[in-house]
Amino acid sequence: MKIKDWPEAERPREKLLAQGAGALSDAELLAIFLRVGLPGVSAVDMARSLLREFGGLRALLEVDRDRFCRAPGLGNAKFAQLQAALEMARRHLAETIRLGSALGSPAALRDYLAMQLRHRRREVFCCLYLNNQRCVIAFEELFEGTLNAANVYPREVVQAALYRGAAAVILAHNHPSGSCEPSQADIWITERLVQALQLFDIPVLDHMIIGEGETLSFVEHGLL
Repeated sequence: MKIKDWPEAERPREKLLAQGAGALSDAELLAIFLRVGLPGVSAVDMARSLLREFGGLRALLEVDRDRFCRAPGLGNAKFAQLQAALEMARRHLAETIRLGSALGSPAALRDYLAMQLRHRRREVFCCLYLNNQRCVIAFEELFEGTLNAANVYPREVVQAALYRGAAAVILAHNHPSGSCEPSQADIWITERLVQALQLFDIPVLDHMIIGEGETLSFVEHGLL
């Protein structure tokens, strides 16, 4: 049976309009993105098949172009649409934290950092530069390392903060292993950065570690 012949309350698009996007399953959300299925296969069934093939929604969203385009019913046009949708989500979150205090929107800040860093296969160290009102001036990737580590140089962090005219910074890096547990190296470099930036009256407001499905705040865990 085609989706248009389903009861209205069960059709993904109508369900979204009536109950909101949060009420939909991953397969239903993906079906709206796909719009149509394959001959004899509804968009929802096709979405379920794709989720099984790729191992979930996140894996599908982060797969490379060649692998994505080899899947039945997908291709360059769908890949371009998906990348555009993901980039709009990133920019929406970036604008949200730029328009208000970064500390006043902790959920948006976590979501933004997760979208920037969670898919990275190597460890990346970044800074959010804030003005006196704690609004974000800029986000910058400063160092990229191996699977397990990125070398961080305090002098370069200080230089970048001064160049941006930052009144405060939030540090962030990802753990490709998936665990948010801070290493002794994470704690040590945070202490060094705090000391280096203090010389220029630039406080470190937090250090966020992005893992698999969670984010750790140094402040919330009493590490800063």
